[in-house]
Amino acid sequence: MQVTETLNSGLKREIKVVVPAKDMEDRLLERLNDAKGKVRLNGFRPGKVPLPHLRKIYGKSFMAEVVNEILNNSSRDILSERGEKAAMQPEVVMTEDEKEAEKILSGGADFEFQLNYEVLPPIEIKDVSGISITRQVYDVPETEIEEQLKRVTADAREYTAKKGKAELWDKVTIDYLGKIDGEPFEGGAAEDSGLILGSGQFIPGFEDQLVGAKAGDEKTINITFPENYQATHLAGKDATFDVKVKEVSSPDSTTVDDEVAKKLGLESAERLTEIIRGQMESQFGQMTRQKVKRELLDALDSSYSFEAPSKLVEAEFNNIWSQVNRDLESAGHTFEDEDTTEEDARAEYTRLAERRVRLGLVLAEIGDKAGVTVTDEEMQRGLFEFIRRFPADQQQQVFEFYRGNPQQLASIRAPIFEEKVVDHLLGQVAVTDKKVSKEELMADDTADAEEAKPKKKSAAKKAKSADAESAEATGEGEAPKKKAAPKKKAAAKAEDKDA
Repeated sequence: MQVTETLNSGLKREIKVVVPAKDMEDRLLERLNDAKGKVRLNGFRPGKVPLPHLRKIYGKSFMAEVVNEILNNSSRDILSERGEKAAMQPEVVMTEDEKEAEKILSGGADFEFQLNYEVLPPIEIKDVSGISITRQVYDVPETEIEEQLKRVTADAREYTAKKGKAELWDKVTIDYLGKIDGEPFEGGAAEDSGLILGSGQFIPGFEDQLVGAKAGDEKTINITFPENYQATHLAGKDATFDVKVKEVSSPDSTTVDDEVAKKLGLESAERLTEIIRGQMESQFGQMTRQKVKRELLDALDSSYSFEAPSKLVEAEFNNIWSQVNRDLESAGHTFEDEDTTEEDARAEYTRLAERRVRLGLVLAEIGDKAGVTVTDEEMQRGLFEFIRRFPADQQQQVFEFYRGNPQQLASIRAPIFEEKVVDHLLGQVAVTDKKVSKEELMADDTADAEEAKPKKKSAAKKAKSADAESAEATGEGEAPKKKAAPKKKAAAKAEDKDA
């Protein structure tokens, strides 16, 4: 086999490989001789079939196997001999001329092909001890835990109709009709809908405007749908709701006792409080983690500057671009609606893709040098956590698919490995805790502080969140349709935690 480098430019490599016809012939004869004692052909005793006859029958198919074997092994062997690591599987370029291919399979021509690939850039790991990270910490106050307990247990209480104005935690029965630009919209109307004020079940701002209402009142409520609202065709839009209050009821008790907890499937109010506290601390802890991770990645991004393999960048860009276009199509928006153009969006997404690839390579190198590994137990746990996102009747099928596909399992391993590398780095950098308010912790660091008022969050900014941003809960379905009932969420999570 003759190996000749024909291109060495930056990270790009092109390798010409020529396997002489004689070598191909020798490999073919080896296969024919091996088959001679195994093949059974009419008219010939076992092991007595002449080679020319075997070649006439099996020559081309055996030669095709030789070609595939060379192609399968050559990339690995050549890269190993050159001491290179390819960013992606090398591209194989062979002749497309049928006559030339026929000559190769017949043993009458050298087998020539070309390998095109990009190498991983050399990365010199830098000292991170000089990096300083500020970890924003929010201590959840007891008052906030108590408020969440009231939300979670609201539907488990008994209510009695009352006269007078609705107060926080009262239940109102309402009819409503939602309109955008004066026109009703699908899913924006209901009759005899029960709403507990303060529960956060409806769109932000909706419940507040019903505090003080009495049975028989008719009100017009003005709201703006959140930018991240699940029904994307409503996201960010202003709406009005014509509301008729039909009844106001007050809870018989606001005390969270064991009886209320049992209605949620838990043994005691103490256990319920413990779970709610744990969930809230975990939620804000995840926000803290994501901000710390983002700050660390920003520091690494500013410390490393090297050419990223274009094929990896292209693949990452295509993933981002596909998601962004799906989001735009789902929302019925254009790039102009997002205050950008397609050209500017492509440029921004390309920069984002380059950042992700570069940081991915840096983290992989750091983890490799530090001996970071992902254990079988961690993989198993990560896989189980992943498949739990699917409906129960699909989980076994998803599990078997991933267990049987090593390449798919790699997608489970990657984020686990990355988090372990981040933990390794956080043990080496200077981390200073800073107590902050909930608003500070939840603030979007990517927002432009110079803007006089918030603009629509562009698809590009949404894409950036995949680096390290926490997600906010959104309502499900058409507004002011309720979110999933808080008590059900709590009970389900509690059962999961106890399981």
